[in-house]
Amino acid sequence: MASLKPIYDAGQLAAIQAVGSPEATRSHFDAQDYMEAAVFNKSTREDWLTRVLEHCPQDAATLHQVSQQNSNFRGVAMTGQVPRSLQGFAEALAIPDLDTFDVKGEIATPGKRGASDGFESLYDDAVGDVLNGTGKETFEALKQLRAITSKTYVPANKARYPNGNFGESLRQIAQLIKADVGLEIAFAESGGWDTHANQGSSQGNLARRLGEFSNGLAALYSDLGDKMSDVVILTMSEFGRTVRQNGNNGTDHGHGTCFFALGGNVNGARVLGQWPGLAPEQLHENRDLAVTTDFRDVFGEIAQKQMGVRDLKSVFPGYETAPQKFRGVLKV
Repeated sequence: MASLKPIYDAGQLAAIQAVGSPEATRSHFDAQDYMEAAVFNKSTREDWLTRVLEHCPQDAATLHQVSQQNSNFRGVAMTGQVPRSLQGFAEALAIPDLDTFDVKGEIATPGKRGASDGFESLYDDAVGDVLNGTGKETFEALKQLRAITSKTYVPANKARYPNGNFGESLRQIAQLIKADVGLEIAFAESGGWDTHANQGSSQGNLARRLGEFSNGLAALYSDLGDKMSDVVILTMSEFGRTVRQNGNNGTDHGHGTCFFALGGNVNGARVLGQWPGLAPEQLHENRDLAVTTDFRDVFGEIAQKQMGVRDLKSVFPGYETAPQKFRGVLKV
C-alpha cells in the first residue's frame, strides 16, 4: 500500500482501527446488509446513504453549477445494480460504465451503439439492464451523460488507475465529479477479499488486492487534485479476518477491521480509534480483533461534518450516535 504513504504524510489520510458491527454474524451477506443499511433489521427499506441524501439541508444543495436538488446524479453506484446502501432512494442510479452512454463523444461504429444512435432507442435498452431508476429520471440522466464531455477523458496529474473494474469505477467517479452534474454520493466496490486459502503476506492474494485497492484510491486522489478539498473518500468492509492463520494458509471471517478516510478535511497522518490489543484475552471470541468503534459512529461523523446532516437519529434509527462518539476523522 505504498501508494497511500505520501497522502498519509501530507495529512490527508487517516486509518480508523478496530471498526465494526456489534452484530457478531460471520455471514458476509448478513454483515454487508447490516452495514449498508446501518440498522439490524432486514425489513428496513431505506438504507443509510439514502437517508443521508434525504436529510441533507436544503441550503447546501447548490454547491456546484448544477442544482443538486434537481440533479439526476445525487446518488450514483458504479455497479450493475443499486447497492443496499442506496436502496430506497428513488433517484439512485446504477451505471456500471459511463462509456456505454457515449460519454467520450465517440462516433458509433458497427456493433457499438452510443448516445448518437438515438436516445429513445438507447433508453429502451438501458432501463432494465444498466440504469436503475424511474423512467423520467433515467432518460434525463442519459441526456446529461451525453453532454458531459466531447473528448476522451484524460486523468489529471498523471494519475494512473489500476486495470480492472475497481480502477475504472474510480476513474469514472472522478469524471462525474469534474463534470459538476450535482453528484453528492458515489459508490464503488472491490471484491476478492475472502482469503480463506493461500492468503500470502507481502506477496500473494491479499497483497495483490491491497495493491490494486491502494493504487486506485491514490489515483482518484491525484486525479481530483484541488477538488479533494470538498471530497471525502471513505472505505468500509463488513468485517475483518481472524488473527490466526487457518490450516489452508489463509484466514477466516473475523470481526474488527480497518477503515480509511482520505480528503482535504481529513484529520490525517494518524491512526484513529482505540486499539484493543491482540493478547488472547483481548480477542473477540478468542480469535478476532475486537470492535472498539461502532461503524455507525464513523458514518455519523461523515454524514454530519461532510454532508451537513443535522438529524442523525433519522439516519441511524435506533442508535444514539453523537459527536462525543466520533473518532475525529474530519477536522470540522
